Amino acid sequence: MTYDEAVDYILNIPKFTKKNSLEHTRQCLRFLGNPERELKVIHVAGTNGKGSVCVYVEAMLRSEGKSAGLFVSPHLVRMNERIRIRGEQISDREFVRVFEKVMEKVREMERQGFPHPTFFEILFGMAVTAFADAGVEYAVLETGLGGRLDATNAVEHPAVTAIASIGMDHREILGDTLEQIAAEKAGILKKHVPVFYSEGAEASNRVIEERAAGLGISCKKIGKNAFENLRIEHKNIAFSCTNAYYGTTAWKLHNTGLYQAENAVLALEVMRSLTGGSGRPHLWREALARVTWEGRMEEILPGIYIDGAHNVNAVQRFAESVHARGPHRKAVLFSAVQEKDYEEMTACLCRSLDADFYVVTHLEDKRAMDAEKLAEAFARYTDRPVEVRKSPREALSYVRKHQDGRTVYCLGSLYLAGMLKELAREL
Repeated sequence: MTYDEAVDYILNIPKFTKKNSLEHTRQCLRFLGNPERELKVIHVAGTNGKGSVCVYVEAMLRSEGKSAGLFVSPHLVRMNERIRIRGEQISDREFVRVFEKVMEKVREMERQGFPHPTFFEILFGMAVTAFADAGVEYAVLETGLGGRLDATNAVEHPAVTAIASIGMDHREILGDTLEQIAAEKAGILKKHVPVFYSEGAEASNRVIEERAAGLGISCKKIGKNAFENLRIEHKNIAFSCTNAYYGTTAWKLHNTGLYQAENAVLALEVMRSLTGGSGRPHLWREALARVTWEGRMEEILPGIYIDGAHNVNAVQRFAESVHARGPHRKAVLFSAVQEKDYEEMTACLCRSLDADFYVVTHLEDKRAMDAEKLAEAFARYTDRPVEVRKSPREALSYVRKHQDGRTVYCLGSLYLAGMLKELAREL
């Protein structure tokens, strides 16, 4: 089997299977020999920032000389991005090897009358199998959707759990209040396992605290006063930690998103717990400064940035980061999928960014929002020009042609970020 054949099979899984129970995922793991039990798992949920927290924790683990695997989603360009071992994406050959190993067990499951695993179950099974086969000590796992019913929550004994920023997203599945969404995220909490979370709205904070109290576990809130953003440089943000444990030297991230300091401090507290307070923060500082996280305020071409902001909360925080860079001329390229609150996202962008012009486009996805409807939404909130382009390729071509010294921000969907990143590689 080739890599492309394996990827094609995985992408077509949603056409012939449905969401399975968490018990089904546990059954999948049993057929695989429970590879997750050989790993010290760091399990991270949240609406926004959970992928960044995972990447930061994994980088700091490696700085301490630990071997670690990283499982994140979605991918931007290639599926290998979801599974990383010791800081490297798994190769095409390794991807196929692990896929075939997992599928052998899937066929055995089906012969015994169990349903076929879902898209995410297959990838999760591949990840923990790859990690166990590689002999890594730690596995940093990002939840897919929610937490309570997510396939990654089949891990019964993580070493630590963490919850990044919580906001309104996936309301059709997780609920339409912060309390309901927070309850789904807090579903990853386990007895005897400490949890760390980023301070949010009082409603979501309370849900997490009450869930932790009910389990009788340590629960630490990382408050807004745990750090201070110091300055934004060309491609970096500097911040300081208020906890003396981390010293007085400024910390630096290779990113200009203000929200990344919050994610980094949450990751720092997770590391402090994992090392029992005997870690080496000077190594963590160096590791964080080296991290590059694709699709998060990433410059893909001169003056053209992509960002994965795809819900109202993320767009608001994105706009704050753009403002912090000081006065400059701006343009926006935007797209979204149908289930997102595109109306409020467009309103936020128009109120906050004061761009010279906006470009909307249609994603190459069955869930894509119609570009003409997106343009109508923008027109309700701005009198600046709004251009419609049929594809991300045409949209990127347009903003490059009309850039004229402006900084172009591309957001609204991780699918859009991935497509533009791939197109930029051709230029």
